[in-house]
Amino acid sequence: MSKSPASYRPETRLVHSGTLRSQYGETSESLFLTQGYVYNSAEECEARFKGEDPGFIYSRYSNPTIAMFERRMIELEGAEAARSAATGMAAVTTAILAPLKAGDHVVASRALFGSCLYVIQDLLPRYGIETTLVDGANLDQWQRAVKPNTKTFFLESPTNPTLDVLDIPSIAEIAHKGGARLVVDNVFATPIWQSPLALGADVVVYSATKHIDGQGRCLGGIILSSEAFIAEHIHNFMRQTGPSISPFNAWVLLKGLETLAVRVRAQTETAARVADVLASHPKISRLVYPGREDHPQAALVKKQMRGGSTLVGFEAKGGKAAAFRVLNELKLAKISNNLGDAKSLVTHPATTTHQRLKPEDRAALGISEGFIRFSAGLEHADDLIEDLTAALEKA
Repeated sequence: MSKSPASYRPETRLVHSGTLRSQYGETSESLFLTQGYVYNSAEECEARFKGEDPGFIYSRYSNPTIAMFERRMIELEGAEAARSAATGMAAVTTAILAPLKAGDHVVASRALFGSCLYVIQDLLPRYGIETTLVDGANLDQWQRAVKPNTKTFFLESPTNPTLDVLDIPSIAEIAHKGGARLVVDNVFATPIWQSPLALGADVVVYSATKHIDGQGRCLGGIILSSEAFIAEHIHNFMRQTGPSISPFNAWVLLKGLETLAVRVRAQTETAARVADVLASHPKISRLVYPGREDHPQAALVKKQMRGGSTLVGFEAKGGKAAAFRVLNELKLAKISNNLGDAKSLVTHPATTTHQRLKPEDRAALGISEGFIRFSAGLEHADDLIEDLTAALEKA
């Protein structure tokens, strides 16, 4: 690219950033399915291992295809550096755990994906790392939770599955005043609608399995931050422990990025239309969508997000039995715990993604027995609305 990558708009970066072409001048990025690399001499090999030569060494931690995926995400996100991982949870766990040691303290929002809650509540304490869960929307709770040994804040925004939006700039300010870093899981917003680093976050993580792939093909994750954070905490941890993404998956995700903006915009438009129709449906007692004026944090959504979401949350009257009837009556939207796919997907969080939580903990988060999470796909919005309303009539 002749211009500085930062001067191009996101859609252009998603198509061109980070491309490395071989001597054959291929149009599509090359897929380098190799474990290792050969050297022209023992001296070159020594220099590579010393870090004096910037070439590749071993695909567990460096590979041309993976490097292209990371570079494209760096330029899209406005980060200095990145490392990709085998899954979204590998990225989350590494971003949180790698910088910490026994005796450190982590503060996290209580509204988290079930596996993220496991890392905070169960995994970290096993290694002597203290953790505190707070109401993410309550800034006073974040402030009161800070201790002299607090090193990391962690949150999702919007949250999974109730789509609460947290005040990233204010939480980042509290973290930094306490000497901690803020890690943000930006999966539900996507890099199209929200830029946590620009809002004050120190680290951003994605499950690339979701919107970045967007077509149900493969797993992947990525951590984006400053060059210093990646070099000091993430690179060697991943190099030695090996939560590595495969070059093939990185290539699939790299190609997925080319259509990310188009897909997310279309899915968001559909989600907004679905939300508007369902909001007044007599079989629904509650609807949550970040693009609507009745969202609990509507003013904050306008302040820190560029768009709504591809997801809608709604509560069917009649609890679990009614929710299950809705799910079972759907013809287009498929029951799946994934999201961000080209196909519309629905899930019942109380029995899937958040089933390990105690009933009272789910209730405190707003995850009722009737709550359904809908992820808009690329089908025609009218077909999806007809599918949802027909299913609701039988709830």
